[in-house]
Amino acid sequence: MTKKLRRVPGYLFLAICALLSVGPLYFMVVSATNTSQDVLGSRMLPGANLVANFTALVGQQDVASAMWFSTIQAVGTTVLALLVCSIAGYGFEVFHSRGKDRLMNVLLLAMMIPFAATMIPLFQLFAQFGMINSSFAVILPAIATPFLVMLFRQSSRSFPHEIVEAARIDGLSELNIFARIYVPTMRSTYAAAAVITFMAAWNNFLWPKVIIVNNTYQTMPMLISNLRAGYVTDYGVLMLAVLLASLPTMVIFLILQRSFAEGMTGAIK
Repeated sequence: MTKKLRRVPGYLFLAICALLSVGPLYFMVVSATNTSQDVLGSRMLPGANLVANFTALVGQQDVASAMWFSTIQAVGTTVLALLVCSIAGYGFEVFHSRGKDRLMNVLLLAMMIPFAATMIPLFQLFAQFGMINSSFAVILPAIATPFLVMLFRQSSRSFPHEIVEAARIDGLSELNIFARIYVPTMRSTYAAAAVITFMAAWNNFLWPKVIIVNNTYQTMPMLISNLRAGYVTDYGVLMLAVLLASLPTMVIFLILQRSFAEGMTGAIK
């Protein structure tokens, strides 16, 4: 009985943390069904204004187009980033050398540079190549990030190099070793990197806002920003848009949460 009583403060603390985490999500879902006045009044019960909010949202913004372009950019960024960064992490660890360690240190230092410092040179570069207002201009800067390279490199340290040597003796090329041995072995790391990259790409607002000058190619974060650009903001419609924009990242995380935890734990070890 004493042991159970000792656990009560811990369970109480975890319950409070769970409520603090779920509370904003619950308020977002409930607010999507209420009027703007109810949202401003912090109504915590579901309402009957969901259909009206959805009709107003579709009437004001092209939601389907924004979801489509957000999906293209998020999926494209995720696929290319996993490919490029995993190859880089594999190369840094399997072909290890002091020079690569120094280069990795430079990449880690690059993580300290804020994106705002490189945004204007990036815009000028893409403008010279005529790539403004294109999805590829949104995807390209995010396909090689120092964090993902470091994640794959750290995870690759647990990859058995003896298998690589045996595969080379058997005549497998490095590409086949990477595709047929490395990729299946590092599935949890790929899942963790996919969750991180997809969420960052889907929620990316600043760079798409700068490089995409036409609302025809707007993403969901840009659409949400446009809903607040008028003189009067309908917060019921706004919260419904936020809910729709949050659903894809929730689904991805729920599907890959176990592999995400395993991948992050393996990288830390």
